[in-house]
Amino acid sequence: MLQFLFLFVLVKFHIAHLFEVQGKLKGAKERYELLLRDKNISASLRADIFRQLGWLYHCHDILGDKNQRIPLAIHCLQRAIDADPYSGQTLYLLGRCYASIGKVHDAFIAYRNSVEKSEGNADTWCSIGVLYQQQSQPMDALQAYICAVQLDKCHSAAWANLGILYESCGQARDAYACYLNSNRGLANQGTPDSAVEPYMLTKNFQHTRSPSPVGMNPRLTQRINFLQTHLANAPMPSITANRKQLLSIEEAWNLPISAEMSSRQQQQQNGTSQNRNVSQTYPKGFAPTTPQGPPPPYPSPTSGPPSKRFRTEAGDQKTAQPQPQPQQQPSFYLSQNQLQLLHYFQQNISNLSQAQQTMMQQLQQQYRLMQQHQQQFRTQKQQPQSGISSVTRTGQTPTFTGSITQSFSSQAINRTSPLAPPKSFSPINTVTPPGNQFKSDKLVQPSLTTPIPNCMRDISSSMSMSNAGTNDLDVSEEDLQDLLSQKDLATTLAENLLKHFGSEEMDQVKTESSDNITLSSGPFSPSNIASEIKVEVKDELKPKGLSPQTERILTTSHSLWGEMESIHQPDKRPDSEYNIDMDARTILELCKGEGIKGDISHSLIADNAPPPAPPDPPSVKLNHQQLLPPTPSVYLDNKKHAFSPQLQEFCLKHPIAVIRGMASALKLDLGLFSTKTLVEANPDHTVEVRTQIQQPSDENWDPQSGKKVWACISHRSHTTIARYAQYQASSFKESLKEERDKTSGGNYNLSDSDSKDSTNFPKRKNKNAPTVQQTGQIKNYNPPKMLKFGTNVDLSDERKWRPQLQELMKLPAFARVVSAGNMLSHVGHVILGMNTVQLYMKVPGSRTPGHQENNNFCSININIGPGDCEWFATPDAYWGAICALCEKNQINYLHGSWWPVLEDLYKANIPVYRFLQRPGDLVWVNAGCVHWVQAVGWCNNIAWNVGPLTARQYQLAIERYEWNKLESFKSIVPMLHLSWNLARNIKVSDPKLFSSIKKCLLRTLRQCSMILEFVRHKGVEVKFHGRGKNEASHYCGQCEIEVFNILFIREQEKRHVVHCLDCARKQSSNLEGFVCLEEYKMEELMDVYDNFVLHSIVSATAESYRHLS
Repeated sequence: MLQFLFLFVLVKFHIAHLFEVQGKLKGAKERYELLLRDKNISASLRADIFRQLGWLYHCHDILGDKNQRIPLAIHCLQRAIDADPYSGQTLYLLGRCYASIGKVHDAFIAYRNSVEKSEGNADTWCSIGVLYQQQSQPMDALQAYICAVQLDKCHSAAWANLGILYESCGQARDAYACYLNSNRGLANQGTPDSAVEPYMLTKNFQHTRSPSPVGMNPRLTQRINFLQTHLANAPMPSITANRKQLLSIEEAWNLPISAEMSSRQQQQQNGTSQNRNVSQTYPKGFAPTTPQGPPPPYPSPTSGPPSKRFRTEAGDQKTAQPQPQPQQQPSFYLSQNQLQLLHYFQQNISNLSQAQQTMMQQLQQQYRLMQQHQQQFRTQKQQPQSGISSVTRTGQTPTFTGSITQSFSSQAINRTSPLAPPKSFSPINTVTPPGNQFKSDKLVQPSLTTPIPNCMRDISSSMSMSNAGTNDLDVSEEDLQDLLSQKDLATTLAENLLKHFGSEEMDQVKTESSDNITLSSGPFSPSNIASEIKVEVKDELKPKGLSPQTERILTTSHSLWGEMESIHQPDKRPDSEYNIDMDARTILELCKGEGIKGDISHSLIADNAPPPAPPDPPSVKLNHQQLLPPTPSVYLDNKKHAFSPQLQEFCLKHPIAVIRGMASALKLDLGLFSTKTLVEANPDHTVEVRTQIQQPSDENWDPQSGKKVWACISHRSHTTIARYAQYQASSFKESLKEERDKTSGGNYNLSDSDSKDSTNFPKRKNKNAPTVQQTGQIKNYNPPKMLKFGTNVDLSDERKWRPQLQELMKLPAFARVVSAGNMLSHVGHVILGMNTVQLYMKVPGSRTPGHQENNNFCSININIGPGDCEWFATPDAYWGAICALCEKNQINYLHGSWWPVLEDLYKANIPVYRFLQRPGDLVWVNAGCVHWVQAVGWCNNIAWNVGPLTARQYQLAIERYEWNKLESFKSIVPMLHLSWNLARNIKVSDPKLFSSIKKCLLRTLRQCSMILEFVRHKGVEVKFHGRGKNEASHYCGQCEIEVFNILFIREQEKRHVVHCLDCARKQSSNLEGFVCLEEYKMEELMDVYDNFVLHSIVSATAESYRHLS
């Protein structure tokens, strides 16, 4: 039975994967998420699902903006690692995600862990090489790329990356050979590995034939032809020429590292074939050990085979050359112990004493001299290279196993040490391990948007051609850009062909579908496997009788991530180079050139800041009394108390507060909001109706299962004020009749006025009592009683509701709908229910489910009466815990409708305020407070939002604005538009509030400049449109994020629809068919930015608010 269930779940997984292969990404995502809710799936399958889901988020813009998707991708991959900690493939993908957002250190650690889990492959080494290359460590990058091509001699991405590295260092001959290997690798995929030998260069380039154009990238071929032409006319290098910065290909290939890689590859191929169904295998002579350092599998001095040289024929490859005799070492050469000591110092730089630091500097100096001497020795020994052999491809992806960290060689000329993380993470005075002594031009961190199993996207470095060797060849930066402006390289199962780099976009790669090509981005997609690949499958994922074909479905090869990213991104300045003390012109000068690439972040938080996420709750354990705290409340006797500054301070101090007697103190005529008056004023006004189950306020039952649940059932419809008034009145009459029946001994199961016994669940008092569903013997069972809640009655029209709105002007300034001290009054247009009044018409049991206010703004709620309302609330510090409980109960925190089970909250150490709101009471809900409300009697309520001018309110609004993007939830408060209006309209004396607003202005000013630069670079005309009076803010018609200033308009279904830049580029990479409109001139925004300055404090905060009113 268990095997059947497992197979059934596995089939569902493959169905979801087929949706992904067909390009039905949202359908695939939904099915993966649905599978994760199944408790029957194994840990390994759960890991595979999370891995597939994470890679979906990483690759596809259709699932959201990059700033939204990448954190989700990282989260899913981390969950996959939690389920299967030994998956090196998942760790590799996690590294790719970190690299895509510039977290180089985290990426390196993920790659290192991938190798340590004994699943290293050519892709991992290629990515490690890219990290080193971006950190200006060319020798380390060279070693990593050599490792990659030793593992897979047809790894086109690694060869191309290596070619770029050589060309940036002025070694055009080596670059030429690498480009040939890269192009031939694409054309010869699938050839057995034993027949593979990399290209070597002949002395006479005029006799070297260009590779066949079949299956090749035309731009790479163009680059090869360019180098071939120049090299054919270039003089042969002399032995007295300037020494080369990097080892030649042949020298690098013959390093002990490379020899060891070949040895391991052969051993692992043999071991894998013998242990196909084992999760880990160990080649002969190796045993599992705990890694002590970074991942590269450097050889022991006695374990590795002798160095080998290239052969023109595959059959000669296994023949080793005699080991050269060691030369006499100069006195400054470091001994093995000294090298180990240097390595130890580097690993513990932060804990060294002064004497140890001095010793380390001396060792570093000797080490540099030793490396220079070794390089000169190699240059003198360099031999002419000859012979060209065909390059083929293998589908085998070897797995690293066994001991990772090896000891240093006793031969100084071959000494190596484990790779260290990129130098940018080491103090200035440290030196990297051997091979790291050279520097290359700075490379820019790429932006990743799609999957790349052969790391073709990792050719992402921006190359500067300042090296001397390039001048002789007339190699310009533009030439390199032309070569490597390709986007995507992928191999399909059906045709095994190259998907050419054809797009002009450098920062996005989009999966293109046609009748003949269907690419899946998933890391284990069958459609991405170019040739038959067999890898290890864990027993729990391989039920008995599973066919070999099924066994291979979840495997991957280096063609999985077939993508090549642009390598000539402009060097994007980090946020740290910008500050709010700069004037607007300086900011625009600094970001000049950054927008051409189109890699434009729309986030309001710093690039290096973590993405917004639900916070962890306070760790303090609460006792019973603290879980039921008294509700902050104050009773007003007169108007003076209502207008005192202390009242506002009281409200801002607490998560929620009740101001009792507000209506009587201010002599508010609440009768203007009674049902009778509303019917007389506008009987046909629309009312939104929510049909709900009537039940006790502290309980929430599922009528089907008879259990307490979080899901709050509600059905939406519409009616008019007059019709709902009739329902409200008839409900009251019916309740009176029920009361009379109870008094005369009638049916006690009917509802009373407080709706305390309206659900008729026999399980309510006794949790162990049988339910109707369990016994089926309860007769005359009455279904739960339904009620109708009249909500969201819009009172914004001053022509219809002038008396009502005038009456609310009696309130103190901090509680008014419109006030200079209310942020929402500066939006400049109506946001229904937020900066306008909404009315709620209730019968007993009417529920407003749990929620936080839109964008965490404060809210005001006044009970008109005649009945009471019961409120529940928790401080904003606990919203993350409630969000987690919603997920646990399979309800979306933002999109779902939920009513918390109080017992669950108390068990989770979450305090709950609980109180009654009587007629005339005003409830203040502070920023971020989670609350839910139920009517006890028949009543009406009025409510609206306010935004006090405090740093806390603004910051919480911005944080929710960004989190809403991640959750694909529309922020109905346009924070960008609001921030610029605040800068225009108010004078700020609070330094924290000023800094927060100014930072928002700075980022949006940069974004606008970069977008305009990108659009104009694409040749699209920008037309000035301006803004009309009270014109609403604009939102993208596709993803619903706010679009500020620069609008991309396209006609859809006879309507002109606004798009954000990202969604516009998804439809047309060159923005064809879009009209670009500008609402503000950049000069206007610059003036607003420069004129928004911090003002001195002239009075207390409360008095300032009062003055503003």
